[in-house]
Amino acid sequence: MNMFASASAASPLRPQAVGLAPSTLGGAAVSRVDQLKAQPRNPGEASFFYRDHHFQYDAVKVLPGEYFVSTEDLVIMTVLGSCISACIWDGKVRAGGMNHFMLPDGDNGDGFGRYGSYAMELLINELLKKGARRESMQAKVFGGAAVMAGFTTMNVGERNTKFVLDYLATERIPVVSQDVLDIHPRKVCFFPVTGKALVKRLAHSHPETLAVEERRGNAATVVKATSGGSVDLF
Repeated sequence: MNMFASASAASPLRPQAVGLAPSTLGGAAVSRVDQLKAQPRNPGEASFFYRDHHFQYDAVKVLPGEYFVSTEDLVIMTVLGSCISACIWDGKVRAGGMNHFMLPDGDNGDGFGRYGSYAMELLINELLKKGARRESMQAKVFGGAAVMAGFTTMNVGERNTKFVLDYLATERIPVVSQDVLDIHPRKVCFFPVTGKALVKRLAHSHPETLAVEERRGNAATVVKATSGGSVDLF
């Protein structure tokens, strides 16, 4: 059964296809994906845009250490092992975003959003720039899996999960839904305008590869290491 579990059971599972009308440049049509790719991006902001054929939506992939915030009707996607993604949105201004961090804290250096405190700050500040207000924000949290036996002693997934839940509680941003911990990697799709999140739990045949490549920030290898898996409604 190849489908996603939805954080909102009342919502239809497959959204309608959307997209801006193509513009023209030199007489040639330019898709919205091309327009998004051409826009300047801040350090750490996701920039891998593509057309998602499953949803028939324009999409952006958030890699480890990245974030993305938008008021456009597109889908933000990531794949998580022990990492965490916080999806935050403000329904009043129809703005939302996602981050993907690897550890709760550390020397940020040029790691941008690899560490939780900076990743959360980036996400919330970008939402505020879009007109969102803290008192209107809501969050959904995903990830924190123990994807390999060696990670259990380090409690990476648990530490990440505790950090993000404590951080959001301190900021008084309610967590309205979460799918965290356990042993399964997850693919997460988030719709920033509506706040809808779809999650698929993935089976993985090479957990060591998944963990190493996630730490390196190689999402392409993470995707290749995952296939099949069960779907849970939460």
